[in-house]
Amino acid sequence: MLAEYDIDVGLFKIRRIMRDMQLVSKQPGPHAYKRAVNERPDIPNRLNREFGAHEPNQVWCGDITYIWTGQKWAYLAVVIDLYARRVVSWAMSDKPDAALAVKALDRAYEQRGRPRGLMFHSDQGCQYSSIKYRQRLWRYQITQSMSRRGNCWDNSPMERLFRSLKTEWIPSTGYKSIKEAEQDISFYLMSYYNWKRPHSHNDMTAPAVMEEQLKSLSGIS
Repeated sequence: MLAEYDIDVGLFKIRRIMRDMQLVSKQPGPHAYKRAVNERPDIPNRLNREFGAHEPNQVWCGDITYIWTGQKWAYLAVVIDLYARRVVSWAMSDKPDAALAVKALDRAYEQRGRPRGLMFHSDQGCQYSSIKYRQRLWRYQITQSMSRRGNCWDNSPMERLFRSLKTEWIPSTGYKSIKEAEQDISFYLMSYYNWKRPHSHNDMTAPAVMEEQLKSLSGIS
């Protein structure tokens, strides 16, 4: 990010400056997830950790996390496109139900131009295995894939997004209200994360910028 502003600085200098300013990374260390092998027989793990999509709107991933908003928890559903890890939609609610997951999916489907030939991957949360959600996928002709039970690595791009959101952005004490949370998280996901934050998956290019570069190279409007 500094290089984009023509600031010539290396990792060693950054490390020294951070040490002098008593700044430390907020990224958590590695976590040992237990190994799991159980798939749902009706919704197999079709993605099978093949996270390298070749173009946008091939594979989307989704998940739900919780956010403290004053007096109670609120719940955030996010959908990302695996090609460049771009956030394509989000939704918040005071209930972690299927309606929340469907709302995020509906927004993604409309904002991305109602794509065809798409796969949607998630964990085995009840929201994504519900009849309501599966009917919506059927209506949009989207193929469903689910992680093995208890295996976070099967949906690791979503885990990394939520980790970045919570360690880099959300205040340690949470928000005062759902409205405040919605405004701040929307800015992080749709503006900062998509357009500014370097992503290691894209050789340190922001997700939306990566997609725009693909459009320029391929002549996509």
